[in-house]
Amino acid sequence: MARMVLLGVGTAVPDGDRGHTHLVWDGPGGPFLVDAGGSTYQRLLKAGLDPQKLQGIVLTHSHADHIGGLPLLLFSLSLVGRTEPVPVYGLEATLALSRKVVESFELEEHVAPVRWQPIDAGNELALDGGWVVHTALNDHSRPCLALRFAHHTSGAALAYSGDTSPCQAVVDLARGAGVLVHEATVAGPWAGHTTPYEAGAVAAQAGVRHLVLVHFSPQWTMPEAQALEAVRGAGFAGRVDIGQEGQVIPVAGDTSDA
Repeated sequence: MARMVLLGVGTAVPDGDRGHTHLVWDGPGGPFLVDAGGSTYQRLLKAGLDPQKLQGIVLTHSHADHIGGLPLLLFSLSLVGRTEPVPVYGLEATLALSRKVVESFELEEHVAPVRWQPIDAGNELALDGGWVVHTALNDHSRPCLALRFAHHTSGAALAYSGDTSPCQAVVDLARGAGVLVHEATVAGPWAGHTTPYEAGAVAAQAGVRHLVLVHFSPQWTMPEAQALEAVRGAGFAGRVDIGQEGQVIPVAGDTSDA
């Protein structure tokens, strides 16, 4: 069984118990990181994963709370002896800025080798065990990818919105997935981000069974109980969680348990 682990679930302004939102796919072939917020190496360890076995990283976009941890992750990997290049995928503009950020630290020989892999929205990334990462461009203030991790034979799937306003591209990408991990940053309409109510509407339109809210803060967004009520008010009747640090979301290899 594959699973997604929430390494951080907070907004760009962290709470005491919520760091910058980033996730890790734990499936055949080793961990596959989605963005790199702060203290990523430590958070992987806390999740019971070996950072040295990272099979790759996909960066959804170039805002600091999603790429700021990349230099320190590569630094730590170098210090523990990683010599195999780390594939880092993302839109061309995202990788260009990320590369500059890494180079600005002047880590010299103390940085794990990287294989920068530009991709376009709509491209697919093949993972081990029959899993594929589908990509789509969402609606954010910088070019940003939404992702769908899907098993090519069973149909099991989990979708992640990335940072975005509610948009049709995410509805289409998430359609029929067992789980949708969706950002819910703001209390009211805000260009490039989503409210809990809007996330609930997206989940209902996509027909998912389980909605997990991330990029969320009880301080900066709204209290958790109010967010859950807003999701229900949007017409979503499935399971809904406020994402928690270290939460594990199973994604089984058959559609009944996805």
